[in-house]
Amino acid sequence: MSSHAVIAINGESLTPDPLGAAYWAREETLIVSDLHFEKGSSFAARGVMLPPYDTRTTLMRLASLIRKYRPQRVISLGDAFHDEDAETRMDEEDAATLAALMREADWLWVLGNHDPEPPARFAAATEQAARIGALTFVHEPSERARPGEIAGHLHPCARVVTEGRTLRRRCFAASETRMIMPAMGAYTGGLNILDRAYAPLFSSPVAWVMGADGVYPIGFENLAPDVAGGALGKAS
Repeated sequence: MSSHAVIAINGESLTPDPLGAAYWAREETLIVSDLHFEKGSSFAARGVMLPPYDTRTTLMRLASLIRKYRPQRVISLGDAFHDEDAETRMDEEDAATLAALMREADWLWVLGNHDPEPPARFAAATEQAARIGALTFVHEPSERARPGEIAGHLHPCARVVTEGRTLRRRCFAASETRMIMPAMGAYTGGLNILDRAYAPLFSSPVAWVMGADGVYPIGFENLAPDVAGGALGKAS
């Protein structure tokens, strides 16, 4: 299975990309989630010093995806900005890069819990939820979602056990009717797909695990929890 893998959600075909986006070819739409711009500077303001390059790294990934797919539309599924002041802290070069990327396609910001208000500096169409054809785009997954929900928020990852080795990677969590996107932000953590937070959302999701060159579906028999018993974790 290569990066040309296809995930079928509610009758629509989405191409998962190893950089953490999904491309909906029929609608020429690139879907990303949880960019968390300026998370590093937010931590620095609280005395946790991290290299201040997370926004630039995330923008480089985003630019690469836009060059690759040439979408007509980009949908960001919430938490694009880590907090309400993230826009003002953004380096001017990074701000110019984001503005330039936004000129490449129609942009839709879906609001998240970290960015519940529309961005002022990077104004574009903004929604709490957006229905396009058979798919509905939201930030937080809902327990009673109608078929076709594409969400973010949980930052899914998978701990894969194979041939005596264990590795932990970000992943797309998907069934035939819904998908939870991985977080794209450079400093975002991940919540194991076996965590009990996913239990109300899926009966048996497939972990589409991001590798260096492709995205690979991994069955439950090859997945392991981070903590025995699947203790509740936190994605931020």
